[in-house]
Amino acid sequence: MSEYLATTVWQREGRGFVGDDYSRGHFWHFDGGTTVPASASPHIVPPPNSVAENVDPEEAFVASLSSCHMLFFLSLAAKRGVVIDSYRDQASGYLEENGDGRLAMTRVVLRPQATYVGGDPDPALIERLHHRAHELCFIANSVTADVTMEIVA
Repeated sequence: MSEYLATTVWQREGRGFVGDDYSRGHFWHFDGGTTVPASASPHIVPPPNSVAENVDPEEAFVASLSSCHMLFFLSLAAKRGVVIDSYRDQASGYLEENGDGRLAMTRVVLRPQATYVGGDPDPALIERLHHRAHELCFIANSVTADVTMEIVA
């Protein structure tokens, strides 16, 4: 078993509080020393009570799925001798009402695009590697959202 830690810190900083008049800006601190400015999504809590420049939990959710998939894909490609020069994924997550009538991140679409050293490999191989990366991604295996891929050639 592995344990992963994150510390979330919020302070009122002299603003109001009662009546929803407070900033949703806060920080995520990770064990490696990185601090990420976070906030509620401006789509949910309008500024100035949210901080549009900060990462919101919904974006972090999408990024964690995208990152997990990429890391497994890179590992699988390296083991097969497929040399990747760059990788980009313009992933999208959708906050919608689920079957129980509650708001949920119901689906995430990954759009992985890679450039390869020595020309493009067989598209069928790339599709198999992405499929296997999806199967191995423990973040995707942990969520109820539908995670799909649109591989960009």
